Amino acid sequence: MIDVNPRSVLALILGGGRGTRLYPLTKIRAKPSVPLAAKYRLIDIPISNCINSNINQIFVLTQFLSNSLHRHIRQTYRFDHFSGGFVEILAAQQTMEGGTDWYEGTADAVRKNLVHLDQKGVQYVLILSGDQLYRMDYAAMLRTHIDSQADVTIAAIPVERKEAHALGVMRCDETGRVTGFLEKPQTEDDVNLVKMDPAWIDAQGIESKGRDCLASMGLYVFNRDLLMEVLEKTAYEDFGKEVFPAAIRSRQVQVHMFDDYWEDIGTIRAFYEANLQLAQPSPPFDLVCPQAPVYSRPRFLPPAIVEGATIEGSLIADGCRIGSGTTIENSVIGLRCLIGENVTIRDSIIMGSDYFDTDDEVAGHVAAGLPPVGIGSGSQIVGSILDKNCQVGENVVVHNASGVESSDEFDPCLIRDGIPILVKDGVLPDGWKMT
Repeated sequence: MIDVNPRSVLALILGGGRGTRLYPLTKIRAKPSVPLAAKYRLIDIPISNCINSNINQIFVLTQFLSNSLHRHIRQTYRFDHFSGGFVEILAAQQTMEGGTDWYEGTADAVRKNLVHLDQKGVQYVLILSGDQLYRMDYAAMLRTHIDSQADVTIAAIPVERKEAHALGVMRCDETGRVTGFLEKPQTEDDVNLVKMDPAWIDAQGIESKGRDCLASMGLYVFNRDLLMEVLEKTAYEDFGKEVFPAAIRSRQVQVHMFDDYWEDIGTIRAFYEANLQLAQPSPPFDLVCPQAPVYSRPRFLPPAIVEGATIEGSLIADGCRIGSGTTIENSVIGLRCLIGENVTIRDSIIMGSDYFDTDDEVAGHVAAGLPPVGIGSGSQIVGSILDKNCQVGENVVVHNASGVESSDEFDPCLIRDGIPILVKDGVLPDGWKMT
């Protein structure tokens, strides 16, 4: 737990941009609102980390398709009147001073909300990403910041040099002070400029295991006054590309080492693989952690009902009903998912539904020649993602057997990164098969 006054720390969670690399999952929702692990949303990860670190003053900055995110946060995170805690949305908005400008980057998003940082007693600002999967004690990061008397502290994870080209990589001196930074080094010579001695990494209590680069995780602690000064006096738009490199030249910037599971859920492939890893017997990120649970909205759903199905290596959420003869392997089955008989689901993510259809609604679907919400008997879903509220008929086959990498925007079932995706509220009639 943090040993400074919790009221002195303010967390800002950045909701990200349009989320084009996660499209079509971001077609109707902001990136942090994308469902995760059958019953959570991506935003639950940084908020849960904050709560478990005794940080309860939290702002979430968004601008794109944020309605579902607003609703989720409003229905989930309510603190008692005596703690003074809050989780509030700060959406891009028209102001008398700033006009109608959208956020132009991570730093610009914070700049447009500086008025919320100017609160009595706030000394430190913790800046987080809303689309990463990891478990961290931010109190330890704050302790690193305070003990080193840093102006800025950045979380870093050791990586192999083959991974460095996609990340921001930094170099430190013996005390952990950051002395160099390079965004996405592309050549061996570039990497050599910022590589670390593996012995230094080992000396921090972390086994280097061939990793000689320190990658930025995009998580920062700033002294509040410095952050406000920098953003008021410059036009920097991005923390990673501008604010952080500039701070290295003139301020005390300290590294905070982290060596556990961390995944940036930035693409469809990353989202797909991270979810399926959570269903493994020994997942790299364990949802079962009594000391640091992942919080989400309480829905008061009934337990899942399994009628003679075979389920292996999968996550099954509340409110599901799974018919007899069905086989589910290495998959994630979301809330209120109704699955018929003799269905095969393998290596897939089924996000479930936001509601249960009433008998009248089911009859209405049938009368209109449409399947009800859920997956009809005899269907096969392999290596795919089904977004929420999908209506999949009987004997449907969703499987990219030909290995196509992408498909036309107007196809009933899109393919992105080689993964078939049925968009939210999508409908596949009886007998539909992917060609």
